[in-house]
Amino acid sequence: MNVHESINYLEFPARDIKVTQDFFSRAFGWEFTSFGPEYTAFSGAGIDGGFYQSEQCSSTGNGSALVVFYSETLEQTQEKIIQAGGAVVKPVFDFPGGRRFHFCDPNGNEFAVWSDKSAVNRNRQDLP
Repeated sequence: MNVHESINYLEFPARDIKVTQDFFSRAFGWEFTSFGPEYTAFSGAGIDGGFYQSEQCSSTGNGSALVVFYSETLEQTQEKIIQAGGAVVKPVFDFPGGRRFHFCDPNGNEFAVWSDKSAVNRNRQDLP
């Protein structure tokens, strides 16, 4: 549903569209619709968006906005990202309200994942 004057769609650069599709499908289960070799749209991410062919990348180091994912199981999400070909660029750290880490997709775009679930509390919940 389109909501007047709300964020509706996000677009990111990608050096390799196919690698991008593979990474986000494996790591997060996103679905893609290709619109030629230089653009692909994604869905299933909480907000729709796309990747366009570019040699540029999005990172906080060059002043880009940071897109932050939420996870109930931070370490499991981190492992999925690594297995799918992403790289952790800032290890898990605490901040008021939770913990998070930053990663880059195979194109060098920086994202973050946060959780309000502490590792200690999660481990306690796992105990019988």
